Amino acid sequence: MDVRGTVAEGFEPVRDAFVRNFAALGERGAAVAVYRDGRRVVDLWGGTRDVDGADPWERGTAQVVRSATKGVAAAVPLLLHQRGELDLDAPVGHYWPEFKAHGKDRVLVRHVLNHRAGLPVLDRPLTPEDALDPLRGPEAVAAQAPAWEPGADHGYHALTYGWMLDELVRRVTGRGTGEWLAAQIAAPLGLDLWIGLPDAQAHRVGRVGRVEAPEPASGPRLRPKRAVTAAYEDPVSLTRRAFAAITPFPDQNDPAYRGAALPATNGIATADGLARFYAALIGEVDGVRLFEPGTVESARTEESAGPDRVLVVPTRFGLGYMLHGSASPFLAPGSFGHPGRGGALGFADPETGIAFGYVTNGFRGTVTADPRAQALVRAVRTALGEAAA
Repeated sequence: MDVRGTVAEGFEPVRDAFVRNFAALGERGAAVAVYRDGRRVVDLWGGTRDVDGADPWERGTAQVVRSATKGVAAAVPLLLHQRGELDLDAPVGHYWPEFKAHGKDRVLVRHVLNHRAGLPVLDRPLTPEDALDPLRGPEAVAAQAPAWEPGADHGYHALTYGWMLDELVRRVTGRGTGEWLAAQIAAPLGLDLWIGLPDAQAHRVGRVGRVEAPEPASGPRLRPKRAVTAAYEDPVSLTRRAFAAITPFPDQNDPAYRGAALPATNGIATADGLARFYAALIGEVDGVRLFEPGTVESARTEESAGPDRVLVVPTRFGLGYMLHGSASPFLAPGSFGHPGRGGALGFADPETGIAFGYVTNGFRGTVTADPRAQALVRAVRTALGEAAA
């Protein structure tokens, strides 16, 4: 495999792991970037830009990152709070009166971010056409009754998270999350990262698709726990219904899908754009820092933990971000970020100054901990250990 790019001295284990992903884990096309203390130390890419094509991945190739979008989108309400424009402890209905229906006046802004709102499902799923309309998703959530008492428990809001967050941002700023992100975050940092892809950037984005993991060279293939499998197969479970809030799910290669703004699922980024974003959350990058230290702590302070009513496995959330844990391992206990279902991963670790971004065009059945991304994270950990030694 012709892997291109650069690694700083000491980070060679990341290159080795990236090459092994193609040789042993069936990678088709991917990129990984790592920053340390605001400086890029890993910038690698290889394979094909399209999961089903032959054209090479180039520096600057971008991909749909699915739920890794959530971590990017979460920065918007946290920055609005940091600027004094959004109260995290106010009811959502304070900003969005229509949301109060069916007892949702008790849902706080922080419940949206920590997955405790009780609104992971829609009784009437949206069609793909309705889902791309910026008004239909928020209207559907506003009309929905909670599945549990808001604030009393947590469960992953796979799709509804984006509609709630987007409408809150719109009510406070007059702009959608993608527009605010582009002007206030992406432009100052020069990020190749979008929620709502501009037509002028469409040529840079590769085609994505499902790929099967290769059979292990030795030993049994790891299988999901029986309870997890049953939850995804049960048509009335919260798990199945949460991921079916749009039915059928849109074609992720459709230009209309990519051009819409769905802050839970359809962000598009380069690996460098994702890593650079997280680097700017925890420190200065070319003179720009996004989060003040107090906002970093808000992002990574545990708000929800334990058995997840949607994902079934134990999960941990801060405000808008998954936290390091068994379901989604990051670099270290203080790390925060978000995986994308089937592959992508972005996170930051303030203690080491590490920011990480990985994107791929080949989606697997994994939800929170893809083996390819995890191999790269372990390699970063190895590199840091060798540097310390």
